[in-house]
Amino acid sequence: MERKNKTTGTVAGIIANLVIVKVDGPVAQNEIGFIYHPENKLMAEVIKITGDNVFVQVFESTRGLKIGAKVEFENHLLEVTLGPGILSRNYDGLQNDLDKMEGVFLKRGDYTDPLDREKKWDWTPIAKKGDKVSAGSWLGEVPENGNPHRIMVPFKMEGVYTVKNIVEAGSYIVDDVIATVSDAEGNDIQLTMVQKWPVKVAIKAYDNKPRPFKLLETGIRTMDTLNPIVEGGTGFIPGPFGTGKTVLQHAISKYAEADIVIIAACGERANEVVEIFTEFPELEDPRTGRKLIERTIIIANTSNMPVAAREASVYTAMTLGEYYRSMGLKVLLMADSTSRWAQALREMSNRLEELPGPDAFPMDLTAIISSFYARAGFVYLNNGESGSITFIGTVSPAGGNLKEPVTESTRKAARCFYGLNQDRADSKRYPAIDPIDSYSKYLEYPEVQSYLLERIGEGWLDKVAKTKTLLLRGREAMEQINILGDDGVPMEFHERFWNSELIDAVILQQDSFDDVDANCPMPRQKYMLEKVLDITDKKFTFETFEDLSGFFKRIINHLKQMNYAEWDSDKFRNYEAELEDMMKERLN
Repeated sequence: MERKNKTTGTVAGIIANLVIVKVDGPVAQNEIGFIYHPENKLMAEVIKITGDNVFVQVFESTRGLKIGAKVEFENHLLEVTLGPGILSRNYDGLQNDLDKMEGVFLKRGDYTDPLDREKKWDWTPIAKKGDKVSAGSWLGEVPENGNPHRIMVPFKMEGVYTVKNIVEAGSYIVDDVIATVSDAEGNDIQLTMVQKWPVKVAIKAYDNKPRPFKLLETGIRTMDTLNPIVEGGTGFIPGPFGTGKTVLQHAISKYAEADIVIIAACGERANEVVEIFTEFPELEDPRTGRKLIERTIIIANTSNMPVAAREASVYTAMTLGEYYRSMGLKVLLMADSTSRWAQALREMSNRLEELPGPDAFPMDLTAIISSFYARAGFVYLNNGESGSITFIGTVSPAGGNLKEPVTESTRKAARCFYGLNQDRADSKRYPAIDPIDSYSKYLEYPEVQSYLLERIGEGWLDKVAKTKTLLLRGREAMEQINILGDDGVPMEFHERFWNSELIDAVILQQDSFDDVDANCPMPRQKYMLEKVLDITDKKFTFETFEDLSGFFKRIINHLKQMNYAEWDSDKFRNYEAELEDMMKERLN
């Protein structure tokens, strides 16, 4: 979309953050323009073109803007700057470095550089003179907070190039020329450590080979055991306010098998975003022993920011994830909450007077969400290495209604559904993931079944199915007990109920404040599930339902103490031995 001269225009209409511009030349969809406000210039993105009238969404407040104001378009799309120094940064949705901004409140029209242009990086070349390279090829690398940050041929460069010159190992700033490549016509192109890429265009620097399916261990039993997500997979966490969506995301971020963590706070309340800023720098990273923030990027747009900024934040986060995926790294991307993103889409759609869909959301909401989720995934790079983006979003349905359009549209795109239950949250059963309504479609994949067979063992899926069946039967028994009373149902119903309570307390519930129980590796999950299922298979003798409930409470207490004990420690084995003695007394 390169043009010789910049297209200009004038403001012809203002509808809150939607501005109508009459242009004197060509513009492109998603192109960036600046509107000349009396105080400063305001960034805006083209979202609709009708003849010489262009509709742009402004990323700032338009208060004080007047008809006739000048607009200048920049000949490039909404894009991010890519290069060393992105990790541990706090950005807004436009990749402005929030730490460089002054004052408590963000100033309108204040845009900052996302990179440190003065810092020197220890460069090590990978490519050699004479090598053939293309978009995404690794030229060299610099260390970034313990991770190798690969410097690549810019993704926008098409065709094959020859490395004419590459600098020796040493210290360089990001704007130094580190390589010169020649195209097929012999034209020389100088490359630095910095490149730019449009956020709404997926980065593609990989081969379309069949992907392997590997379980992404999160350390959370109710996810890994019952409804696992795979590396490069997609999932979402819907739930009403107060059910623990943000806390669950924090736990996944801390313990999941990922090299890079990206948190996109797209329109959440300011106090929740502040918790991310204050907690992540203090959290110890169990993978590296350093601070978790060192391998984390935070994209923050709070609910009091303009809706257009919320919409940009999810795309900025995904593009940064694709950048690090192209380095052969495992990226975990968490978006909280995509409902705010969808609300931003709804507001702009309504201002454009488009035909509304259900609940006034855009008619193409499902397609927009699906195309975004499709950008996650596992890829093989052109050099044979692999990288991945695992995406887990949260949805905040109004009133906890999981039948509303955003939840239903996301359900069609994501492979894992982790529905949070208000009753579980109210009874302090965390994480509050409903074990019956939630699901993982990955369990239906033959490749995943083969991986679980090899990784965990024979019959694992049967045990998972059995666990879900016991939970369902336990819920049915509880409903009968609540209706008919303790004395109105046979002892069998009480056993069903307490078998499900046993699974709930020992497998589903987890204490994020306990150093041991906060993270449960897969071998331990397997052992504990088999231990619990073995107990549910046993036939015990009870005289009354009070006797039964008291026995199961003691069993549950011992199993929970095992969860709190170090794996296979003397303390762990002592509790296990006491448990076996207790059961022998009650066996038929």
